[in-house]
Amino acid sequence: MKKCCAIGEALIDFIPNEKGKRLKDVTSFRQVVGGAPTNVAATVAKLGGESFVLTKLGQDAFGDNIISTLDQCGIDTQYIIRSETLDTSLAFVALSEDGNRDFKFYRKTAADLDYSKDDIPFDAIDECGIIHFCSVSLVESKMKQAHLALIEDAIKKGVLVSFDPNLRLSLWDDHDALRKTVLDFIPYADILKLSDEEVEFITGHKKIEEALPQLFQDRCKMVLYTEGKDGATLYTKSGHKLHTQGICVDVVDTTGAGDSFIGAFLYRMLSFESCLNDIDEKQMMQHLEFANMYAAHTTTKEGALNALATMDELETFIKDIKKED
Repeated sequence: MKKCCAIGEALIDFIPNEKGKRLKDVTSFRQVVGGAPTNVAATVAKLGGESFVLTKLGQDAFGDNIISTLDQCGIDTQYIIRSETLDTSLAFVALSEDGNRDFKFYRKTAADLDYSKDDIPFDAIDECGIIHFCSVSLVESKMKQAHLALIEDAIKKGVLVSFDPNLRLSLWDDHDALRKTVLDFIPYADILKLSDEEVEFITGHKKIEEALPQLFQDRCKMVLYTEGKDGATLYTKSGHKLHTQGICVDVVDTTGAGDSFIGAFLYRMLSFESCLNDIDEKQMMQHLEFANMYAAHTTTKEGALNALATMDELETFIKDIKKED
């Protein structure tokens, strides 16, 4: 089984001890490790695959926490760089009663944005089947240029490229610049994951079906469209459409649910050496259902990495769901 490489931010999420309050009204938090690309790599590792993260952390207690937590998840941390002068990124999160989130990021002195193309271990990409990235680290920075260098190397080596925009509007002063950046990077992706909340902002179309011709330009061969409690749909450039229904669970926290969905899907792609040039519809449906179930499980726990299930935990969850049905 080949490895998954994720590039981008690894950070500390400060999760509120009080639910149902606006961020300004929360009085106490606890720290958990997060960052969308990191969550994806952690999902692959927790399920039994191999993954590593390309990022830079501060030489601080938060960076120490991240390294320790990723080691415990089974992620290979040997390529993570530490900075003596810059800080580990932080995010404060408020949770509404339904588990949805409100973010405030602290990244003005972020070490991860200082990660450069010269820091990339290009030889390690030879062992990968997939690289994955998101949009949080695509602001103008050394890290953005590192993304481009990594993607170009992966394409040259025949490694699949996965992109989940995972929009965080609060990080961008210019939302038009965010939209343009996402649209600039979509053509590099073989696999694109979008949520129902992102399609109109990115493409201008309210319905995913209207947006598909725009999304399937250039390299993109598969779009994974997630709709929360309403499940997920897989579209392919060759015309396949597969849908899996949502799973009814008691939602505690939606943080990292989308990341765990794409992480679980990529794990299955790597495990079965699935090919995008000749789609096996039955196999892809199984991948989709697996990812949907995994994401549903993630929402039943707090935090991002903390909520990720091992294969044994997921199998127990699936059995319990089937008993309720």
